[in-house]
Amino acid sequence: MSLFSEWNADIDSIQTQEDYNNFWNAYLETETNIYKCILNEKTTCLSGTVAELAEKYKATTKQFIGFLDGANTSFSNELDLEPYTEETVVKADLDFEKLLWNMHEAKADWLFKLEEWNDIFSEEKQKEIAKEFNRSKQAVSEKIGRNDPCPCGSGKKYKKCCGKNA
Repeated sequence: MSLFSEWNADIDSIQTQEDYNNFWNAYLETETNIYKCILNEKTTCLSGTVAELAEKYKATTKQFIGFLDGANTSFSNELDLEPYTEETVVKADLDFEKLLWNMHEAKADWLFKLEEWNDIFSEEKQKEIAKEFNRSKQAVSEKIGRNDPCPCGSGKKYKKCCGKNA
């Protein structure tokens, strides 16, 4: 069984709220520490076997697979984690801007608010990424106002043209 399958099986086997909380609290603490190390070292390339990288970042191999799964959309090329074992060699290029964006997408404020981001991006750049993210989630109305030019191209106001009978 692959580590990814084991990781998912562990998640699926959680029975109680207490087990759920214990599992995710332990994982999120490990995940936070991994990101802190990566950001401190400004590591843009994860390279090594799953076991080596898990040891380097003080995680279990299954936790590290969980980390790779969570970070997968922030890599230049997404990884197919299904066949991964402890001996699988990982070669993944991390895009910090994409990573910060995805942390906002995941609503992971404990990650996108890490102090270590200050050594990667200026405060202005971090705010710009957050602003762009927020703007991308805003709904845009295509409603035509009464006094707007008519979309038919007549040059008349909507209320005097196509909106007359509406």
